[in-house]
Amino acid sequence: MEAAEPPQRQPGTPAVEELELALLLEALVQCYGYDFRGHERAVLRHKLAAVMVRLGARTLSSLQDLVLHDHGAMAAVLRALHVPPAALFDDAPEVAQLRAVLGACLHGAALPKVWLADCAGAMQAWTLAILLREQQLDGRTEIFATVPSDEQLAEAQDASVALADLPALQENYVRCGGQGALLGHLLVQGERATLLPQLRSRITWAQYNLVTDASCNEFQLIVCRRALPDFGPMLRRRVLRLFHDSLAPFGALGLDRPFDADDPLAASYQPLLPQLPWYRRTA
Repeated sequence: MEAAEPPQRQPGTPAVEELELALLLEALVQCYGYDFRGHERAVLRHKLAAVMVRLGARTLSSLQDLVLHDHGAMAAVLRALHVPPAALFDDAPEVAQLRAVLGACLHGAALPKVWLADCAGAMQAWTLAILLREQQLDGRTEIFATVPSDEQLAEAQDASVALADLPALQENYVRCGGQGALLGHLLVQGERATLLPQLRSRITWAQYNLVTDASCNEFQLIVCRRALPDFGPMLRRRVLRLFHDSLAPFGALGLDRPFDADDPLAASYQPLLPQLPWYRRTA
């Protein structure tokens, strides 16, 4: 009797979906230079599922076909996989933690530099610039805000807010401990407002890929709390090593969660805030 052939896997099974996902990620690398292969698979699937619904793609293979032949689909996928844009003062815990650490890690430096790695758009950088102004650190502190795509770079550099949104943004500001009027930090131009020119001039925008690029400067503070949760273990370790190589002695590092217990870099850091993943480099 001939041995029965193993059953053929049908499209939609976990093994097929994993292959489809691997091919889609490889297409993004080979065709566009964006590498998400080290990201958590569950996070990728969740984000891509939402894009598939919007684009009408039934499978990851059909989504790959769209990505390869439709610039709009490619842009939609990249937007979904990158850090979503922030609003002004949209994260009260992060703002409170920044208020607590900025003075401690920047006042002692002659010309301090802050790196917002995989920045969540202009509003995250504007929030930091306003916090620096409140602590009288804006005149000598330079913010380096990096994003992974040209599209995000252009959006950040041309950003503005609608005057109609200011009441809600003012509520955010007050909720985050702001004093006075948020409008005092903005320049009104018609029906929109931008950050004051003297604050915008302290922000340097650049395209930068955490997955592939090397250390680009030395910083007194590095903040990366919104992108790291998407990274798998190997990529996370690679990026933490990059931050370590970019951080000045006694500089501060703001993360999404504490160092892993077996991470060799953990011995070089001491907690800055109790029970929170903000650290000072000690060696």
